[in-house]
Amino acid sequence: MNELRVNGNVMRVEAPADTPLLWVLRADLGMTGTKFGCGLALCGACTVHLDGQAARSCVTPLAAVGNAEVTTIEGLDSREGQALRAAWQELDVVQCGYCQGGQIMGASALLRQNPEPDDDAIEAAMNGHICRCGTYPRIRAAIHLAARKLRG
Repeated sequence: MNELRVNGNVMRVEAPADTPLLWVLRADLGMTGTKFGCGLALCGACTVHLDGQAARSCVTPLAAVGNAEVTTIEGLDSREGQALRAAWQELDVVQCGYCQGGQIMGASALLRQNPEPDDDAIEAAMNGHICRCGTYPRIRAAIHLAARKLRG
């Protein structure tokens, strides 16, 4: 039996230590906002936060989580997360939406570390977050808008 801290709650799961966190979240805990994209940590659809840092859950074994607080898109209620959701809606970022949970998780980690990112900082932080619909210009604009909202 493993205990995980997920979105502020302690959850008990029975899974082998080498089970990817993604599958524990989706299959065992029913948190389907975190998506499977590639299984190789290349696309960003599975991004969650471990103690506030963006992590690819498809390659993070359950054993590596330890006592870290796991935050999924369902539990992202930080100021950054709220500002990003508002900006995403205001700028109509989403097309198919499949990657957007991971995009927002990556962007929120960026804004927590860098509240005034320029295009280069956004590009560096979001590198590896793939959007098959190609909404990158709107994603970048939404991150800038969220940063402005956070500054007041």
